[in-house]
Amino acid sequence: MKNGIVRFAALYVFDVAVLLLIGLLFPNVSVGLHALWAAVILTLAALVVKPTLGAAFRKAAARSSADRGRKGEKVLQYALVYLVELIVWVLTVWLSGVTARGFWGFALPPLILLFGWMIYDQLDDRMRGKAAQVYDTVHAKVSARGTKPTASAARTPDAPATAQAREELRDGLTPEQRRMLDELG
Repeated sequence: MKNGIVRFAALYVFDVAVLLLIGLLFPNVSVGLHALWAAVILTLAALVVKPTLGAAFRKAAARSSADRGRKGEKVLQYALVYLVELIVWVLTVWLSGVTARGFWGFALPPLILLFGWMIYDQLDDRMRGKAAQVYDTVHAKVSARGTKPTASAARTPDAPATAQAREELRDGLTPEQRRMLDELG
């Protein structure tokens, strides 16, 4: 469950940023504060609808792949990816307060979503790591409030190597660097 929450939260934050960017770049699209709700819809669509539609379209395209050449297959794959992004964008507009007007209000934002999600894939590991760290910190604090310390939960002394590592983390210096700094004055 933790991984699902962390994944949703990280993608949600990124989707809010992408929606605000779309609102800034395209005069035919009005996002504003609706980005907060629209990002929930966009995130759910990215986690559920997008993989489902992508798999269904790939399966349908695979049946006729023998009729196309290599370039034709690539063009079809790109078209299918764009079609999935377009469906996700239409769902987001339809189910949120985001408004899109005209052909370009519907045709161009899916491209920004596509590029945004490509960037997100590159940053995903770092964002999920940071989000997991925040989740663990909050969970530990909430758990600590709910439990009272007992005698058996008393802290055991750290091993010398652990104590040394904690000291190094505190100031960022190794013992050797600390000694050299002390010798300088």
